[in-house]
Amino acid sequence: MPETPSIFEQEHEDFRGTVRAFLEREVVPFHDEWERAGQVDREVWRKAGEQGLLCFDVAEEYGGAGIADFRYNMVVSDEIGRVGASGLGFPVHTDIIVPYISQLGTPEQKQRWLPGLVSGELISAIAMTEPGAGSDLQGIRTSAVDKGDHYVLNGSKTFISNGILADLVIVVARTDADAGHQGISLLVVERGMPGFERGRNLEKVGLKAQDTAELFFDDVAVPKENLLGEAGSGFISLMVNLPQERISIAAIAVAACEHVLELCLSYAKEREAFGRPIGKFQHNRFLLAEMATEVHIARVFLNDCVLKLNEGKVDTALASMAKWWTTELQKKVVDAGVQLHGGYGYMTEYPIAKAFMDSRIQTIYGGTTEIQKEIIGRSLGI
Repeated sequence: MPETPSIFEQEHEDFRGTVRAFLEREVVPFHDEWERAGQVDREVWRKAGEQGLLCFDVAEEYGGAGIADFRYNMVVSDEIGRVGASGLGFPVHTDIIVPYISQLGTPEQKQRWLPGLVSGELISAIAMTEPGAGSDLQGIRTSAVDKGDHYVLNGSKTFISNGILADLVIVVARTDADAGHQGISLLVVERGMPGFERGRNLEKVGLKAQDTAELFFDDVAVPKENLLGEAGSGFISLMVNLPQERISIAAIAVAACEHVLELCLSYAKEREAFGRPIGKFQHNRFLLAEMATEVHIARVFLNDCVLKLNEGKVDTALASMAKWWTTELQKKVVDAGVQLHGGYGYMTEYPIAKAFMDSRIQTIYGGTTEIQKEIIGRSLGI
């Protein structure tokens, strides 16, 4: 197979070794058990924090490494994908949620929350989606009424990743019912606040070990000190951070594609039919050739996006291109992999079946494929 030009330097490869060793020691032996339990052991978060695997872009004064280089984030996604450890919510925490606090938080908020988020003592979630509002964020109904020194928060959220384990939840709420998107704010709700309740740990098709919850807010008094950014600026903040979120999902998709390709190549060389390995049949060779080509393209595309992200040059349209194309490719590659495995591909004890189940959400969360294409279409002036 042609070698993909690397964007990694020696320090990234050294970090990869640390991540790989951590996963082999602390995750792989336990992941099946976590799948049955519906969530990972909280201790794995603290151990990851001790190894410096969380929030490495957080400033040193708050306990982080102060390294704002998304190639490190990509290494984590690569290695999680390589072993199929889909229960770990580390990328959601590091790539998507904590940056809101780093970028929008006051010095007091940063001092209060960032050290614990870096160490794994605090686990984070972001609550956007509601039972009646998914891709249309302007349609949210969760409300926060200004009471002077605090807000009174009411509403519900669903499909919240890390929702069961989370200690801090950034809640997207409407603070002004008449201001459209300018009436949306971000409030940080902390574990134990009266009126904040978790519903079910939702039973999903895949990502079985990744806790995903319903959250309920019943007259939760959220102090003004927990308002993240300016009141009414929440929608803009979400739009600013979505490109990195979508590149993060693309990184997970590409890692998964590469993992599936390796599974398929190995199986095609070992499995025999009619007296020879199934990879010797022209149809299967062609299938694997197409798969290898498209996975190679995906990695080159992702590499380009990550370098642009580091330079601050990823716009909304490019992030949407990366998100929809890589996740749709993931679905395509995994489906072909199941077919190649035949009956064994339908058995959950085989990694390809788990990859199939885990892949399906990728084209939905972080903005559906259809939403991504709408964003790209608008950028083209049509």
